[in-house]
Amino acid sequence: MRVMHVHRIRGIGGSERHLLTLLPALAERGVEPIFVGLDDPAWSPTDFYDALLVPAVRIMSPRDFDPLLLVRLARTLRADIVHTHLVHADVYGGLAARLRGTRLVSTKHNDDPFRVGPFRFVERGLSHLADRVVTITDALHRFTVERVGVPADKVETIHYGLDGVPEPWGVNPRDDVPDGARVLLAVARLTGQKGIDVAIRALAELPDDTVLVVLGEGPERAALLRLAQELGLAQRVFLLGRVPDVGAWLGRATLLVHPARWEGFGLAVLEAMLAGLPVVATNVSALPELVVDGETGLLVPPDDPRAIVSGVERALAQPELGPAGLARARAEFSVAQMADRTAALYEAILS
Repeated sequence: MRVMHVHRIRGIGGSERHLLTLLPALAERGVEPIFVGLDDPAWSPTDFYDALLVPAVRIMSPRDFDPLLLVRLARTLRADIVHTHLVHADVYGGLAARLRGTRLVSTKHNDDPFRVGPFRFVERGLSHLADRVVTITDALHRFTVERVGVPADKVETIHYGLDGVPEPWGVNPRDDVPDGARVLLAVARLTGQKGIDVAIRALAELPDDTVLVVLGEGPERAALLRLAQELGLAQRVFLLGRVPDVGAWLGRATLLVHPARWEGFGLAVLEAMLAGLPVVATNVSALPELVVDGETGLLVPPDDPRAIVSGVERALAQPELGPAGLARARAEFSVAQMADRTAALYEAILS
């Protein structure tokens, strides 16, 4: 069975890391996965393709609106099933698959508010082309059915799976984080969605030996640095960008903070749990499916710096949260479960 996965590449985020894990696991189960990358030239895809362990076809995708991309994909997508990820792949890959008469699966990775705006009508139309729509959490399942309007009988939840922290692709550069500091770690794109501004405001109410280290890039970098300076926290906030060894930082951190305003899954939270690290996350979207409040981590309201402060203080007093989170991650969110369910879905569609 040949399955071609289509995704626009703009660095490595949650959906890209999901594919880096899922595709080789599918190959171990007799599926022939091929990745079709729609490469945005504004971003460097080198790290993604260096880590990819299955064959790839790369197509340049410099524009959001590009009728020629549909033509190129229609010529490329020769498979038993086409599996699309995120909006560009859904539109162009979905239409190209149906032009070829190929079975179609679409995975929804987030509950971005734009999906309930005018685009919801496009998404509803595209859902009629798909044999199956996969959501990565139950919360996203409800969002996709109840708010976007995708038919419920087409939607199935398959959680992300991980078995360990990310493998390093290099050695982290030197940094200025003080030795002995209490490190609050955040792993997220620097966008409004991820709420890093809330974590910075919370830091102002925590002891001076506490620092915030953020791994990730994005358009909010300058605004976040200005906020840190305005609050007198310039020496305690470290925006380190993308680093080659996230696992090393998970080992240095005291706990993970994830103050997202909405979240498709929260892969950084699962990675922290697999590292045995306590987690303080917001009680939004899918995060309660990962974090059992008070047992494997702590959940707090979004947009509330004081709640983050309280959560950090409580987590530091509950060292048992880390081991409990590790046990839950291993039991409920394994790669084997994710790959088995995905392969079974393909078999069901073809049968």
